[in-house]
Amino acid sequence: MILIKELSHNDADLCFQLDSSTISLWNKKQWENEFNKKGGNILGILFSEKIIGICSFSIVLDEAQINYFSVSTKFRRKGYGTLLMKHLIKKCELFNLKKLLLEVSEENKIAIEFYDKFDFLTVGFRKKFYIDGSNALLKEKYL
Repeated sequence: MILIKELSHNDADLCFQLDSSTISLWNKKQWENEFNKKGGNILGILFSEKIIGICSFSIVLDEAQINYFSVSTKFRRKGYGTLLMKHLIKKCELFNLKKLLLEVSEENKIAIEFYDKFDFLTVGFRKKFYIDGSNALLKEKYL
């Protein structure tokens, strides 16, 4: 059974574990901080009660910024990321938000293709933004 729900601070360790096995973006303390962030929301997609994907986003005024989006490696390319993104977009529309923003490494072609499928447009970049020296593409979607 597939379920998408808001995650709580009690799920911080599970988020850290999924992150460590996928994109390794944040350490455990950063995950704990993400759950305490004002305006922050963390959604999880669960398969048989196990978190297989996470989307963390922050709402500021009439925009949402995706801070983290990843699906467990063995569940990729099976539609779970699409379900999670559609849920996020619908949630943003219910909040009457105008725009959804994110940044992604220009080297991450699979993620770029995924975001482009949802009509995210590249509107800028941050030079040598990531530890590996790659640039970050700034993308946005009008809702």
